[in-house]
Amino acid sequence: MVQSVELVLDATSEAEVRRQWAALSELGLHTPGPGYRPHITMAVAEEIWPRLDKALAQQDFRPFQVRLGGLLVFGTHAPVLVRAVVPSAPLISLQHRLFRVVSDCPGIPGNVRPDSWTPHVTLARRLRPGQFDAALGAVATDKDLRVTVEDIRRWDGARRVEWSVTAGHRPAP
Repeated sequence: MVQSVELVLDATSEAEVRRQWAALSELGLHTPGPGYRPHITMAVAEEIWPRLDKALAQQDFRPFQVRLGGLLVFGTHAPVLVRAVVPSAPLISLQHRLFRVVSDCPGIPGNVRPDSWTPHVTLARRLRPGQFDAALGAVATDKDLRVTVEDIRRWDGARRVEWSVTAGHRPAP
């Protein structure tokens, strides 16, 4: 399991992504479950040391807007449908700063390094070839969606716990 640093969306933005998950789920696609929150992954490692939470919390952060753009498909063996997050100077700057804090942690995959990172919000996983047309039709729009990023959270996949970095909340031991 991995640990990550993620941006979470405000309630209105989260509801819109959840609406898209519901539309895809109705088609029988594998979408994130009810306990899963829409997010933008900023950094991932096998382990992010707890002592780094303080440094993550010290990063300058205020809620800001990003645009969810077009649809992308990652991978070929078990394709993942995502909505691209249109890169902006504030988003890229924040990702660089957060990544720098965790850059010495073990097991960082290459696709979250600053020059290889593709910001996105996951919509569905493990698509089969016959599902692409229906999936695209269910969530494709002609317009980008403005969403607000309201918090930085940490996620521990092994323990399945999350906590806010910006609010100073920590999980129970």
